[in-house]
Amino acid sequence: MASPTRRRMPERPDVSFVVPARNEREYLRGTLSSIASLDTAYEYEVLVVDGGSSDGTRAVATEYDVTLLEQSGRGIGAGRHEGAQAARGEWLVFVDADTELRANYLTAMLGFLEGERLAAASSRCRITGPAKAKLVETTINHVFSRLAYPILPGFNLVVHHRAYERAGGFPNVANEDTAFSRGLARQVPTGYCPQVLVESSGRRIERCGLTGTLVHYLRLDAHRLRSGYGRDTSQQTG
Repeated sequence: MASPTRRRMPERPDVSFVVPARNEREYLRGTLSSIASLDTAYEYEVLVVDGGSSDGTRAVATEYDVTLLEQSGRGIGAGRHEGAQAARGEWLVFVDADTELRANYLTAMLGFLEGERLAAASSRCRITGPAKAKLVETTINHVFSRLAYPILPGFNLVVHHRAYERAGGFPNVANEDTAFSRGLARQVPTGYCPQVLVESSGRRIERCGLTGTLVHYLRLDAHRLRSGYGRDTSQQTG
């Protein structure tokens, strides 16, 4: 397969994509291809944070015009945060290694954020896989987005770099995206862009079933609350 054309990297990009990955060889190529195919005038960089993969994930990443980082901590929250610390862009875009973007994603999302004067946003998603995945999709699209302090999923989150730093970044706790985004929304305006759609994998539901998946996330949220990331989010700020 021919390698994608290498872009000239700007000294200070408008946007930094942060993609945490651990043993994601099967999915990562689709994610990075979708980022490389963006139709946008914004300058961007891509940082892949490898969490100790043993399946060839790193080799896939090197096929693309990315900066490959070796994660020092453990957990996806640490991976996201280490990527953010190395990022140079004014805006940070967190995308998981099994999420694919449409060509208009970046231009549409930044236009929405600037037009609505928001510091962070997610968008509609489509969860692929079994029919039961649609319940998770509906929850994200129609419940998370309507909360007073919206939950912005870590697989699809755009946030201004200064706001990210002000909120203390992703904590390395269970359900790190819930902890971060709800704390962030108490400090700055956040929301959902209804015109943008991303596609993400429903592989956990396919592997564990709907009940198993719900139990998994309930346990993670219990751990999050025990870690102190509940209603009082003052611990999250730096």
